[in-house]
Amino acid sequence: MPQQTFTSIIIGSGFSGLAMAIKLKEKGIQDFIVLEKAGDIGGTWRENTYPGAECDIPSALYSYSFEPYPHWEYKWSMQPQILKYIHYVVDKYKLRHHIQFNQEFKSAEWDGDNAQWILKTKSGESFVSKTIISAIGQLHHPSMPRIDGMADFQGDSWHSAKWNHNISLENKTVGVIGNAASAVQFIPEIAKVAKQVTIFQRSANWMLPKQDRAYNNWEKKLVARLPFILKLYRLKLWLLGGALFTLMKTGNNYLRNIYEKKTINYIKEHITDPAIVKSLIPTYPFGAKRALFSDTYYAALAKENVTLVSGGLEKINTLSVSSNNNTEHPIDILIYATGFITNPFLLGIDIKGKNGLKLADHWKNGPKNYLGISVDHFPNLFMMYGPNTNLGHNSIILMSEAQANYIAQCIKLLDDTKWNSIEVKVDVIDKHHHETQERLENMIWASIDKSWYKSEGGNIPNNYPGRTMEYQQKTKKVNFDDYDLS
Repeated sequence: MPQQTFTSIIIGSGFSGLAMAIKLKEKGIQDFIVLEKAGDIGGTWRENTYPGAECDIPSALYSYSFEPYPHWEYKWSMQPQILKYIHYVVDKYKLRHHIQFNQEFKSAEWDGDNAQWILKTKSGESFVSKTIISAIGQLHHPSMPRIDGMADFQGDSWHSAKWNHNISLENKTVGVIGNAASAVQFIPEIAKVAKQVTIFQRSANWMLPKQDRAYNNWEKKLVARLPFILKLYRLKLWLLGGALFTLMKTGNNYLRNIYEKKTINYIKEHITDPAIVKSLIPTYPFGAKRALFSDTYYAALAKENVTLVSGGLEKINTLSVSSNNNTEHPIDILIYATGFITNPFLLGIDIKGKNGLKLADHWKNGPKNYLGISVDHFPNLFMMYGPNTNLGHNSIILMSEAQANYIAQCIKLLDDTKWNSIEVKVDVIDKHHHETQERLENMIWASIDKSWYKSEGGNIPNNYPGRTMEYQQKTKKVNFDDYDLS
């Protein structure tokens, strides 16, 4: 089969990949495709369909700045409407014909002689492209724990990101391993139908109420007629997120204590048992791990058919789970709410740069790149939502838009000039990495030994050490002196 050749190939059709596609079209670049592993668009909002799935960022901010949406039903939208918004954007910007579905990316190899990438997909097709943009994201591979006896369990089981909608939970005893972002959304929903829900909690999380509500019809009509009102509301949310960034720094204990007391009071509004209250209060400072938001989780814990088991698990049996206090809990269905593998980045993908260097080997001691976008020894390769671009205080869409703008400038340069390749300089990458990790040492994420933000070596490869405003400024215009052009 002949190879198809393009100016650019985007991998993934989630929020980041679509922002990149829109920006390329804005720059006049039409010769690109989006490789999508599934049969539809949407990324994480296509994959995560568990009951109660919703975003923990208000929808007015968790949407493109250039495409405000006056049709949100709730302040914090659920998965179906977010996916509907993504489809709306794809259709409005005429992106669908650029997307090749059921094309799961397998490998890419740099052809230095011709200054191009040769890509292969798992379906066996091959593509040639001058540039590649990975928009795969960080929350891509479900993480499964290692617990004795997992293979012995005879009931139905699944990860929350791979929800089995064919199995009814009615009149069943359901065990949930994990109590983080996904779990606090689906537990209140399954508690409405299951006979019993037993939650196995390893550690507690700081959680605040969302104070979610449906928008009134008059509000939706008003913002549809006067779009600037929605933009002002978005600005307010963005500024609030920037203010909350102060919680991500060490110190600022006065504000941190306020939020911790707010969580504790919120727990006591619903839970009366002192032992359970104590087990729900984290032992680490607010902000050190991802803060959660829910209006329904603590109320669900107070229901008679919901039991919280703290302290970890010892073993999974054929139809039960043994906790560390030697208690056996009968279970019909087991749901793993254990998050995603965030390190290493681009897990399971084979990318070879100059002289056949594998990205996995290049990053064996941890990922190092420039602005979360560029990697030395890998010309014409760009990333979105790459290392050190995750946030703990604001909308990741802001970062994706900034990255799309930056990458589009690089691709436009190659498209308009004699230059064939662009590669970030090693000294630039080393300086950026050193400064980033030095700043992160003073962030609250560094104050605990283990979290999904941290690598085994102690570095923090996920989060950005500053506000979104700072990142937007750094990526507003490419400094081509940071790159080798050839």
